[in-house]
Amino acid sequence: MTDHLSEFLNRLSQSLDANTLSKLVLSKYQGGEKELVRLTVRPVTLRAEDYLSFVYQYQTREITKNHPVAEGIALIGQKLGTDFQNANLLARDGETQLQFSKKGKPSLQHHGQVRAAAADKAHNHEKHRLLDLDRPFLTDLGVTDAEQRLIPAMSRKWKQINKFLEIFSHAFEQAQLPADRPVRVLDFGSGKGYLTFAVHDWLTRAQGRAAHVTGVELRDPLVKLCMQAVERSQLQGLDFFTGDVRSFDTPQLDIMIALHACDIATDYAIHTGIRLGASVILCAPCCHKEIRPQMHSPAVMQPLLKHGIHLGQEAEMVTDGLRALLLEASGYDTQVFEFVSLEHTSKNKMILAIKRRTVKDSAAVREQIGALKAFYGIREQCLETLLAADQPTA
Repeated sequence: MTDHLSEFLNRLSQSLDANTLSKLVLSKYQGGEKELVRLTVRPVTLRAEDYLSFVYQYQTREITKNHPVAEGIALIGQKLGTDFQNANLLARDGETQLQFSKKGKPSLQHHGQVRAAAADKAHNHEKHRLLDLDRPFLTDLGVTDAEQRLIPAMSRKWKQINKFLEIFSHAFEQAQLPADRPVRVLDFGSGKGYLTFAVHDWLTRAQGRAAHVTGVELRDPLVKLCMQAVERSQLQGLDFFTGDVRSFDTPQLDIMIALHACDIATDYAIHTGIRLGASVILCAPCCHKEIRPQMHSPAVMQPLLKHGIHLGQEAEMVTDGLRALLLEASGYDTQVFEFVSLEHTSKNKMILAIKRRTVKDSAAVREQIGALKAFYGIREQCLETLLAADQPTA
């Protein structure tokens, strides 16, 4: 008789070698651990090494353990037919299912053509996601339904979450934060916590890093909603607080996030990141009100800027341009770019700043800031004022 278990494990090894494995799900648990429902296994890369991430899904919590590939395959072999009676291997070349009967007899089925076609279609038309839809907090936050399927009305938000994680992952790689301590993240204006949860999940599950992630939000009902989701999933190192960007303080910070903080709240958030020496600052500004009434455009531009929409766009460009220059003068390499396209949200600009490892003379940048302010007749810009207040008086 064919050794179905060995054949199944061989298929698992082959899919890992070919980099076609999506996930492996072990179900029909019959072991002795109370409330354990299933085990999901995925390939991950941690510190340039290949691992298998084991996510033990209980009724009210999850536990993640990472194993070297060979050790993980051996552990799967030990669990099949003893603790778990069913296994589904999902790969781009098809689905393989291993089942054990009540008498312990294994049966193996492979569905290649139908599954492969679906997988190829998904591979061609959908980008690789850094966050999986089966995460319980996505259901708590209303992104997925009880069967962990994406709610159609949340498809734009889902794209935004994954696009942000893509940007975040590149910034995190550039920052090269020390691996011997937790990553400290502060998310100002965290709202319903979509990105805060996603960042914590990516750091702890995909990167295997310890993390202290904090969401700060003015609206207390949203803070309570997020904390309930944290408690249901028993997530460690994730907290939410009711607070204001202008008054909330923290002693240490590696990454500062502020998406859609209104008007000068973005300046306060950036200032907090600079003051605490954050290695990464990520913000998506909105409601550019401070500079617009101060601007006095040169006569040659007045025919263009007499239209309110043009003046608003000009004020937005000048405001965020000055913020980027102030970040550069404070020791950061800065980019301003589109976050997601306008079809997904009107707040589509992002400022990304990575702290430099070497000191650079900022005199030329400060001259550019002064020249821009003089050109437009700008008397005051909030971030510049906050930074100036940090300088010691003579």
